[in-house]
Amino acid sequence: MTPEPTPDPDRAVVVASVPADHAYVRHLAPLDRPGPVRLDDPPGVDEHGVPTGHWWPPVLLDAARTVRVTADVLHVHFGFEGRTPAQLEELVTSLRHAGRALVLTVHDLHNPHLTDRTAHLAQLDVLVPAADGLVTLTPGAAAEVARRWGRTPVVVPHPHVVPLEEMPAWQARRRPRGAGEPVRVGVSLKSLRPNVAAVPVLEGLLAAVPAVPGTTLEVAVHREVLDADHPRHDPAVLALLDRAGGVPGVAVHVHDYLDDTALHAQLVDLDVSVLPYRFGTHSGWLEMCRDLGTDVLAPDLGHYADQGPVDVYRTAADGSVDVDSLVAALRTVRDRGPRPPVTVEERRRQRQDVAAAHDEVYARAIHGATERATVRTTERAHRH
Repeated sequence: MTPEPTPDPDRAVVVASVPADHAYVRHLAPLDRPGPVRLDDPPGVDEHGVPTGHWWPPVLLDAARTVRVTADVLHVHFGFEGRTPAQLEELVTSLRHAGRALVLTVHDLHNPHLTDRTAHLAQLDVLVPAADGLVTLTPGAAAEVARRWGRTPVVVPHPHVVPLEEMPAWQARRRPRGAGEPVRVGVSLKSLRPNVAAVPVLEGLLAAVPAVPGTTLEVAVHREVLDADHPRHDPAVLALLDRAGGVPGVAVHVHDYLDDTALHAQLVDLDVSVLPYRFGTHSGWLEMCRDLGTDVLAPDLGHYADQGPVDVYRTAADGSVDVDSLVAALRTVRDRGPRPPVTVEERRRQRQDVAAAHDEVYARAIHGATERATVRTTERAHRH
């Protein structure tokens, strides 16, 4: 499919991303040719106008600010939970008046940071119909978008998370494991964000791991949640962690935030990483594990199983976890042996495809926005 030309085909497309400083966004760029110019994030400011020192909250979602940025496309990924539907309507109107294209990637159909998805869906009720270009990561998510909004996004898979040049060294660090050999299972509760089902998943694993002889479990959690003043401090979780620490074959690691190197080192030492989610859509953690050669055990919700090869455990509407399905999945992981890791060459080819797909999305979005602006100008001239 040939992209429609941009207004000036000799000039690189300029994209303002929300956010720009994110591994996913950085890895949309082509590897061996010039691509779109992606602007850096403007410094975020709080409600008093004081700089925050990072991209959040994203000032490009402010209608007055975004039109002052010289860009062909505003590409929204994350970060719009702080804007009301009315503010997003204002943003859309401002972009249209300026002749700018809006592209939306639907990463989340249920924001992992918000238990109640009502506000998130109301925001998508504005952005999805208004977008000049619409992208999502999996066929399942595309079908869900089509059912709700009557628009079918372009499906572009999640690119690699681990830098390509680092993948071979990380994969070479893996402990060889044959079929039937003991399995090291890990689960990271991180900072107990709202979509983490810490108690049901951990209770399920504590029941399942002894049923698969030789299996060990490593539980990781951020130190900050031990603080009673932390907003996600949960005494029930801490009590369960204390109990888990006394179970043979189970280790609990309390740590500060890890940089990428430390996080990759933690994950590459595991045979399988369990996603402890009670709701969600897609997962960058899953892709990071694939890059490192660590198998993934995901819940049967969202569209995780659409992203790539994973094993699945069953969950229920009340948030409980089916222990039998955990046992069966862990036995499968043990008996099968490790999955072949995604290769650097596969990720390299995928990245080129991802970049080309975005080039096409941008070209079509700009073409549509330009045509709309031309019609608007013509109608205005006729009125006068």
